[in-house]
Amino acid sequence: MRRDEFSYQLPEELIAQFPTEQRGNSRLLAMVCPSGELTDLEFSNFPGLLKAGDLLVFNDTRVIPARLFGNKETGGKVEILLERILDDQQMLAQVRASKSPKPGSMIHLQGGIRLELIERQEDMFVLDVIGEMSVLELLQQVGHIPLPPYIQRDDDVEDIERYQTVYAKKPGAVAAPTAGLHFTDKLMQEITEQGIDSVYVTLHVGAGTFQPVRVDNIEEHQMHSEYLEVSADVCEKVKQCKAKGGRVIAIGTTAVRCLETAAQASELKPYQGETDIFIYPGYEFKVIDALITNFHLSESTLLMLVSAFAGRDNIMHAYQHAIDEAYRFFSYGDAMFLINSEN
Repeated sequence: MRRDEFSYQLPEELIAQFPTEQRGNSRLLAMVCPSGELTDLEFSNFPGLLKAGDLLVFNDTRVIPARLFGNKETGGKVEILLERILDDQQMLAQVRASKSPKPGSMIHLQGGIRLELIERQEDMFVLDVIGEMSVLELLQQVGHIPLPPYIQRDDDVEDIERYQTVYAKKPGAVAAPTAGLHFTDKLMQEITEQGIDSVYVTLHVGAGTFQPVRVDNIEEHQMHSEYLEVSADVCEKVKQCKAKGGRVIAIGTTAVRCLETAAQASELKPYQGETDIFIYPGYEFKVIDALITNFHLSESTLLMLVSAFAGRDNIMHAYQHAIDEAYRFFSYGDAMFLINSEN
């Protein structure tokens, strides 16, 4: 398939620059597959779409303040976007500067904090924190929330809470699993009181999630690698759900990638490690029956993933409907609920 088959035109004013005034006050576009039938709802309607026996799968990663600003020894400005924490004092990161720094050079952050550039790994750099401060301590002290590039503003105090799910637990992501941003504590409680079970997987979203597909033939695209965990308990709960005829509902594409990675050996098994799974039309899903997802960028791998589940034509039609109805797009935008009518 060609990249331009996943292209659409989005009016700039529909790109959500801020979260809704109250968490959860977003819209929900429900689509039944394979018919493509659409229903305009509010996200607060989501519990009413659930059935006894359903299992919700959330990603409990926690966004870290992964953007840093500093200076080279020459005084030149440097912006660092952490990709992942390697150990207590080392990180892998993108480093943006007018001239790329060399191994052995120092980067100075506020508060007298220094980083040494150890080595280059393709388009990333390994950085070492000088002194006894850990990477996480450094980030908490001088880091900024790493808002996506299409949000054209600096991060503010509100983003510390709102660019984070209410159930975030394990630090490590540099981008939020945005489908989960719509869930409030009250909504989670309402779902639990309905008797709907939930489980948690972990996928630490990397900065590579915003990298565009640059090849015309999408099969030639190489996905970035991300760390994930799927526990034995999750596998057992999924097995029980399937046995009862319930639906496994992924909350976000990161939850999809966790489950489908852990099921690559023909059955779902506990998994801990890296994934570079690329899901595009023609892929046969092994685990999920439905998913909650935000609206994704034109020609992105995530748009290809949801097209694999719902059908490319259905997704492109739904996106045009969302544009016509002025839905809000991307990280702080509205959501879709994609439902497989056969389940």
